[in-house]
Amino acid sequence: MNKKKPHIILFNPDQWRGDVLGHMGNPAAVTPNLDDFVDNDAVSFSNAFCQNPVCTPSRCSFMSGWYPHVRGHRTMYNMMSPEEPVLLKTLKDDGYFVWWGGKNDLVPAENGFGAYCDIKYVPERKPKPMFGGAFDGKGDNWRGLPGSDTYYSFLVGELDKGTDEEYYYDSDWANILGAIELIKNAPQDQPLCIYLPILYPHPPYAVEKEWYNLIDKSLLPERISAETLSDEKPSMLSGLRDRYNMQGWSEERWTELRATYYAMCSRVDFQFGLLMEALREAGIYDDTAVFFFSDHGDFAGDYGLVEKTQNTFEDCLTRVPFIVKPPAESAVQPRVNDALVELVDLTATVHHYAGITPDYTQFGRNLAPVIAGETNSHRDAVFCEGGRLHGEFHCNESAPANEDPSMLYWPRGEMQRSEGPEHTKATMIRTKKYKYVRRFYESDELYDLEQDPLETTNRIKDRDLADVLIELKERLLDFYQETCDVVPHVKAAREMSK
Repeated sequence: MNKKKPHIILFNPDQWRGDVLGHMGNPAAVTPNLDDFVDNDAVSFSNAFCQNPVCTPSRCSFMSGWYPHVRGHRTMYNMMSPEEPVLLKTLKDDGYFVWWGGKNDLVPAENGFGAYCDIKYVPERKPKPMFGGAFDGKGDNWRGLPGSDTYYSFLVGELDKGTDEEYYYDSDWANILGAIELIKNAPQDQPLCIYLPILYPHPPYAVEKEWYNLIDKSLLPERISAETLSDEKPSMLSGLRDRYNMQGWSEERWTELRATYYAMCSRVDFQFGLLMEALREAGIYDDTAVFFFSDHGDFAGDYGLVEKTQNTFEDCLTRVPFIVKPPAESAVQPRVNDALVELVDLTATVHHYAGITPDYTQFGRNLAPVIAGETNSHRDAVFCEGGRLHGEFHCNESAPANEDPSMLYWPRGEMQRSEGPEHTKATMIRTKKYKYVRRFYESDELYDLEQDPLETTNRIKDRDLADVLIELKERLLDFYQETCDVVPHVKAAREMSK
């Protein structure tokens, strides 16, 4: 008798820092649904890391089990091609009914979505503009005048949902409610996969008052100020600070921005709770494997910055939520676990619970033994990579969204177009104790994370850490040699020589 396949939920908020969770010990984070989820049914990984700190490269990585360098997926515009493995396609080909509600940033839109899902959801009711129109210029009165210190701040503030609306009905709410409706009417003859790559808490920082009022600003952890940093930090950071022009912000203003970001996370937590309740009401909660994870984090004021970069690897960008509930038939020891894990482990773990043997080489590792409590270790190091070489103009990510100074993303676009050292190719290796970043055109970085968890002092020239540096460089070389390519599993026929 064939084993019944579990339903699968891939709940994928965008740009959620790994430290903004109540169960991680952050007193300002209001995430009761995720906290209860971990208390009772799931494992939350406190040391989970993405493989690139921006959207598309990260998604290509966790949906394939490949690191970005394996096939050059290190820009926003090099997505997964039809011949490359994508978890959604694997599940669909294996008999899953795949429903996709949310953003793309994974496959070229011109190729369509038919190979990857049965339904690419389009709500019947037209959603309101995201962030009150802050992305599309319809509601940009919050920005202030060009040259002001709010022009590139991304801080919108309160969203007005209207007097007759229960929620500010944007595309995130449309997709969440669409998924709940699907659960109520789920097909009975095949396993279900729901992929929810929603946009929150991605900036602009905007949220309804009811979520903002949940955040106690006095409990926010201390912000990492730019004034605390050593000189030998990446030039990308100082260049962005100059262009954002937010150096004069008071701590009270930064607190307002950070509280709004935290409130955006609370909103997503509430939506997650609604989805879990829908699974219970439909009687399929126990039969469902649930994965909650983000593609990367957000500065949210740390280092005097907002948003993210493409080639720096501070923990606020690279450490992400990664929470897994297996189906009831699989063992689980609910808890927070501090094993080093990577988002590439998503694919291998989904394969395991779905009973799928992949037909290609991938580099993720199945998390089921850790989830079951059989072991508390997983990896000795994690990796993240980004940036480009000089002359790789096709990798500088210029686009209409960042080429004009009137665009929100102009500061980062300018830095990424630079042929100076700012957008240099770089790779991070991180253990529990140390972080080393090899940078191609400027100084490398080395941090003692036990003494300096905020990564304020670059000790790359510290002779006391010389042996540590050699060890990390050797491990980084091992990583690249292990993962430098993938060979097809199907051998081509060779004609015999005559």
